[in-house]
Amino acid sequence: MSVKIRLARRGRRKMAIYDVVVADARAPRDGRFIEKIGSYNPNTNPASININNERALKWLLNGAQPTDTVKAMLSYRGVMLKKHLQIGVLKGAITQEVADAKFEAWLSEKDTKIAGKTEGITAAKADARKKAMDAETAKNQARLDAIKAREDEQKALLAAAEAANNPTPAQEAEASTEEAPAAEAPEATEGEDEAKA
Repeated sequence: MSVKIRLARRGRRKMAIYDVVVADARAPRDGRFIEKIGSYNPNTNPASININNERALKWLLNGAQPTDTVKAMLSYRGVMLKKHLQIGVLKGAITQEVADAKFEAWLSEKDTKIAGKTEGITAAKADARKKAMDAETAKNQARLDAIKAREDEQKALLAAAEAANNPTPAQEAEASTEEAPAAEAPEATEGEDEAKA
């Protein structure tokens, strides 16, 4: 019986989450499995990989074959390196203490890289949020300025209309002096018409 370490799909449509399972190679993808050793969620950034490293290492040392995707995840988590170092210990090439020291050094470096990536993503999100907020504030201010300009224009038009409808006493005096000569002129022309007749 050939044993594989592979992914089994679950989760809703277009939001898949995968279980990392040890299963018989003849079993269907989402069918029977021997043991569930972890989960993989590609929907987060960075992707969440939760694997029981000890159980995965035990199955690898017993001859289970990982699929390409699972092998990449196991390498990311350091299980493949640990297997490589453990085989070196079993062959007598290095001691267990040296293997553990190498693995701890690799693990600390990997954790630093992951933390740096997470901080970079968080900073990029915060920067994008700040830019969006600044753009929204500028847009709102421009809208408020346009509304204020429109209101000022309407007030000016209302004031001009009021001034035309309700003249001041000085304007009334000017208007009456202008109308008076115009009223006298037609009377004179009527008198001239009578004289001509």
